[in-house]
Amino acid sequence: MNCKQANPLIHDYLDTTLEGFELTELKQHLLDCPSCRKVLDGLEQAEACLRVMPQPSVDDGLADRIMLALPRRSKVIQFRGWLKRHPAISVAAVFVVVMMSSFLSLWNSEQELMVKGNDLEDVIIQGDMVIIPEGSTVNGDLLIENGKLQVFGNIEGNLVVVDGSIFTASTATIAGQVTSVNETIDRFWFKVKEFMSGFSR
Repeated sequence: MNCKQANPLIHDYLDTTLEGFELTELKQHLLDCPSCRKVLDGLEQAEACLRVMPQPSVDDGLADRIMLALPRRSKVIQFRGWLKRHPAISVAAVFVVVMMSSFLSLWNSEQELMVKGNDLEDVIIQGDMVIIPEGSTVNGDLLIENGKLQVFGNIEGNLVVVDGSIFTASTATIAGQVTSVNETIDRFWFKVKEFMSGFSR
């Protein structure tokens, strides 16, 4: 046995937990090695000093005072802990926030003129005015938001106008249903339906 192997065993020897072959080997090494014997003597003296020292008396309320002096956990840390304990609610809350922010951005974008349809080739847009000229045909549904629609030609589908007005000339024909959405509640439900239909695609 060398000194490097003997050093950790000296502590076990002092604790009286060393047994068998290792105990025999360590005792033999201590007889042969003066430096390890010196280490053992120093540790034995330190242990003896600790035994004769008076035990400090600890006040019963010391632990409570220490706990009160420790900094309190911040609300952010407490909230994070709550999130970790309730992952399903956390995911649902994030989903609701994302959905609401998307919906609000969709709602706020309503200040601009928006024209949606599959066939917009013949549609004329001038400022907030949307014109379907006489003799032209829009095939499919048409959606106008925040604008004024003047129909002189034909619409072969449904027409929805949100926050706007419709003028139809005597030459105009609209094959499908005409829906005008101007009330706040109607607009809200229209936006919800539009958002959900876009989300389900």
